[in-house]
Amino acid sequence: MTQSNQYNIAVVGATGAVGQKMLETLEDRNFPIKELKLLSSSRSAGTNVTFKGADYTVEEATPESFENIDIALFSAGGSVSKKLAPEAVKRGALVIDNTSAYRMDENVPLVVPEVNEEDIKDHKGIIANPNCSTIQMVAALEPIKQNLGLNRVIVSTYQAVSGAGNEAADELREQSQAFLNGEELEANILPVGGDKKHYPIAFNALPQIDMFQENGYTFEEMKMINETKKIMHAPALQVAATCVRLPFFTSHAESVYVEVEQENVSVDQIKSLMTEAEGIVLEDDPSTQSYPTPLSSAGKRDVFVGRIRKDLDQKNGFHLWVVSDNLLKGAAWNSVQIAERVIARQWL
Repeated sequence: MTQSNQYNIAVVGATGAVGQKMLETLEDRNFPIKELKLLSSSRSAGTNVTFKGADYTVEEATPESFENIDIALFSAGGSVSKKLAPEAVKRGALVIDNTSAYRMDENVPLVVPEVNEEDIKDHKGIIANPNCSTIQMVAALEPIKQNLGLNRVIVSTYQAVSGAGNEAADELREQSQAFLNGEELEANILPVGGDKKHYPIAFNALPQIDMFQENGYTFEEMKMINETKKIMHAPALQVAATCVRLPFFTSHAESVYVEVEQENVSVDQIKSLMTEAEGIVLEDDPSTQSYPTPLSSAGKRDVFVGRIRKDLDQKNGFHLWVVSDNLLKGAAWNSVQIAERVIARQWL
């Protein structure tokens, strides 16, 4: 491992939507990089990518790619992570994995730095980055849980197509144009590339993200349920989710209902907690129609919260609207943030 203030970094999946955002974020944060290695599948190998004004050629990821690498940021799909993350660890690299491959592994910390940074130090070579829709929700819920207690969470998501990759974004563009031209819409990607049926996303809403499970929930919904409990160290927390894909490109929005433990909590108390919380921006003023939207949060690293209301029937119930860029806080920024904390706390 490099014994200096600079580090050898590998980005696996460098040509994908998240990989590209990881590179932008590393550059934007002026991350202390000694050597940078860009890796991908054989299909994308040979692609040229510019980073800080220099040209890099993307190489095919192999076990040997991780020799002398200090930190490897993975975002190339779960099967790639399963195959290559252990090889990277074997060669001395710390893996920060953005896929679902290791999230529920009891030996792997699942980390949102604003929520459970201390879990990082227990890593055994792999740290998992949570699901994009989970990250923004737990970031908003943590100050509530810490100060008021939390009994129940019900979330409905409004998720951007970029969460399904560049091809889904391309399909939205093509279908939108076809719809406006009065042409038939061709669907090959959404809701899930590998599932039996595909539906148009343009001017539509798809109440399926990822494959259906035996209990009737989708894998995305179960990710939100299980990951929330793990990240927040709250196995008894009641969580339910409905995840919906909508026809916009960037940022996920969520309508979140919570029930708190403390009695007589006011909306102003929750607003105050949001104002003070790390990584949270409160945009909530009905008198000026102030609230976050997917467009207004795109390209920003924070989690935005608005529309905080007391439930009209449940005295301990509150509603929140939570929005964040799914490729930044939901993926690339959270991964780089973990890497920054690892270095700052000397947990490499």
